[in-house]
Amino acid sequence: MSCNHIADIARLQPPRLSQSVHREECTQCFENQVGKHVRSDSPLGVDVCLTCFNGACLDKERHHARSHATKTGHSFTLNVKRKLKPSANRTDEEEPPAKMKKLAIVEDREEEKYEFKTVLKCWQCDSQNGLEIPDASQDPHVKSLIDGVMTSLSSARQSEVKAWEEEITACEHTLMLEQHATGHIAASGLAHCQKCDLKENLWLCLTCGSLGCGRQQFGGIGGNGHGLQHYEETRHPVSVKLGTITPEGGADIYCYICNDSKVDPDLSRHLATFGINVQTQTKTEKSMTELQIEQNLKFDFSLTGEDGKALEPVFGPGLTGLSNLGNSCYMASVVQTVFSLPAFRQRYQPTSASHWESCHETLPAECIDCQMHKLADGLLSGRYSHPRPHGSGSASAPKETNPLAHDSPTPVFQEGVRPTGFKALVGKGHEEFATMRQQDAEEFFTHLVTVLRRHAKKVGLDEKKEPTEVFAFRMEQRLECGDCKRVRYRVDATDTVSVPVPAKEKGKDADGKTLYEDVQLKECLDIVTGTEALEYQCPGCQKKVIATKRTRFATFPEVLVVHAKKFQLVNWVPAKLDIPVILPESDELQLDEYLGRGLQPGETELPNDEAAAPGLPQFNEAAMAQLEAMGFPAIRCQKALLATGNNDAEAAMEWLFGHMEDPDIDAPIQLPSSGGGGGNSEPSSEQVGMLADMGFTSAQARKALRETGGNAERAVEWLFSHPDDTGEDAPTGSAPAGQSQQAQSGPAGSSELPARYRLKAFISHKGPSVHSGHYVAHIRTEEGWVLFNDEKVVKADAESVRELKKLAYLYVFERV
Repeated sequence: MSCNHIADIARLQPPRLSQSVHREECTQCFENQVGKHVRSDSPLGVDVCLTCFNGACLDKERHHARSHATKTGHSFTLNVKRKLKPSANRTDEEEPPAKMKKLAIVEDREEEKYEFKTVLKCWQCDSQNGLEIPDASQDPHVKSLIDGVMTSLSSARQSEVKAWEEEITACEHTLMLEQHATGHIAASGLAHCQKCDLKENLWLCLTCGSLGCGRQQFGGIGGNGHGLQHYEETRHPVSVKLGTITPEGGADIYCYICNDSKVDPDLSRHLATFGINVQTQTKTEKSMTELQIEQNLKFDFSLTGEDGKALEPVFGPGLTGLSNLGNSCYMASVVQTVFSLPAFRQRYQPTSASHWESCHETLPAECIDCQMHKLADGLLSGRYSHPRPHGSGSASAPKETNPLAHDSPTPVFQEGVRPTGFKALVGKGHEEFATMRQQDAEEFFTHLVTVLRRHAKKVGLDEKKEPTEVFAFRMEQRLECGDCKRVRYRVDATDTVSVPVPAKEKGKDADGKTLYEDVQLKECLDIVTGTEALEYQCPGCQKKVIATKRTRFATFPEVLVVHAKKFQLVNWVPAKLDIPVILPESDELQLDEYLGRGLQPGETELPNDEAAAPGLPQFNEAAMAQLEAMGFPAIRCQKALLATGNNDAEAAMEWLFGHMEDPDIDAPIQLPSSGGGGGNSEPSSEQVGMLADMGFTSAQARKALRETGGNAERAVEWLFSHPDDTGEDAPTGSAPAGQSQQAQSGPAGSSELPARYRLKAFISHKGPSVHSGHYVAHIRTEEGWVLFNDEKVVKADAESVRELKKLAYLYVFERV
């Protein structure tokens, strides 16, 4: 059958380099070219729209290709089917693929692994299934479209190629490097550290040619830190690690001033100064990225029980794994946990198949609501939760389809769904979550909640009915002057309670690792809600006094997330401590004693403080006092509080550690002039418009910009930490004494008693830092505890639950 609309295809153009082509998977479900759950020899494939390059499935139940054509009016698609080439298949007699030993990830070429079959389809001719036009590829323009789709880097592949690579850039010290010619260095194998005899882990100073050994590294690689010592003596900033230099000009470059890995765009010329020709170099040592990968792979969790037998894999609805995309276990553990909660299941699962029909976004891949519905379908439907096929000719052997898959003691684990679209979208524009580096699970949880709330506000949803509301509650802070005894109450919104875990050493194990005494979770909560003395400039006494601060729960959430802070600062870098935290009997918490009561009869409120400067908000006095007591200058404390919602000293401190090197960290806070309602006192229309495009009202945008001195980035953070502020009140300092702006429209959560909670899930971590190592989630189900370890989902044995629960990083409690 011929197509009467083929002439219309002349208007279409191949994808541009910047466009994502979703040819590997449907953007609304996890159907792919080989049919994720359709086990047949003739999969339906994925239809790629030739107008917007959306990928859609042809599943009979969902048929997202049809709904996309109907909704958008885009007529032409390219159906893409793939089949693993015979050379890539293993027979039953062959050895399984060896564990990946070469850690440098290279880009696999799809055409080397798969045979592809493509056909043009017209949806105007057949609105139900699309009319196939087999001979259309003979037309030169159609062939250019097909070639453009098939040769472009697919959206999923863009993430895979970056999977284990850090995003490294040049710095002013590599770009402006000055060199002192000192002659050629010794040949490979003869060179050694100038201060010791080490011949490996050598770093060449690119200023003077000095050779110094590096610091001791993971994997038993020796080092005495003489390269760092050379920098401290000479202030020569940039060094290159010998043995990592490749003929392509790649190498490990480190800038000691920036204290980070960097790129040297002119490395070939800089090395030539010391007689090194990059064209003749062979890589002989692991790069820093490879060492990080090796370290992260080491920190995995046992999948065997007390008896040494492999833990039993489980399958079915709500028991689907998430494939590791490369350092993505922090995300997988959080996503599995939130989708175990009834609020998230009820919000996203019932409409997962039909959401796109009512969605106002142009593309599902650009809509966080679409991606959450896709995850709900993938994780909760059970359609993708089945043992991985492992017979002859299987296209789903774990290492063949995902080189980052875990090694399994048995061949019956599932493959898991790959949340590449979700990860790319939720991390978009974020300096940490947009990368492929390991991240902090608690920080990601907070970020995810913020992203979902931002979307709800943007599209006009009732935020109080969104599932993120189950985490929301208020903390009451009471400040009392030690002299005049007057008080101030402040109520702030939050989604987690961070509890410090005191470190009490009790000895060392056989390997020299420090052991710590058990700490009761109640003791941690007592510390958070206890009384603390601090130095304070009392506005009533008009002098510095010793005040007391006490924190209580103003309300309780439906789901309580407890963040166990087990860190100590080593050279200003947080190091994780394995301190056992003991939960109450039956994993139940009773929080009645921690409820705050607000201003009591007989208490007198403190007068308002004078604003620190025109246009600045009233800073959280207790948080300011805590930060200044740690030695931070007042201007830095104010900036940190402005950037983190003016609520919590802990969050402000983390912001300060992350911005210590900002060139303007000590610059005065820039404010608009304090004149009346016009002129420079009002934010620019461009700034207001930018925030309005995110779904905020003009009044909210103006107030946020006024509160943050016109800083757009801080204004966004201020808006999400003041969700109930309409922006219609006075610009600054208009909250009633003792209350923050968030508390004026009624509290999130509930102050009703009893406040009793039961443990629903916990997220554990192995590794020296929350930014490396490995995360897993344990979730309580009707059948018992289940361990979610990336793509592996198994019944958790009682011993592992008991031991890992003590060392958990995040605890999730449901109110009962």
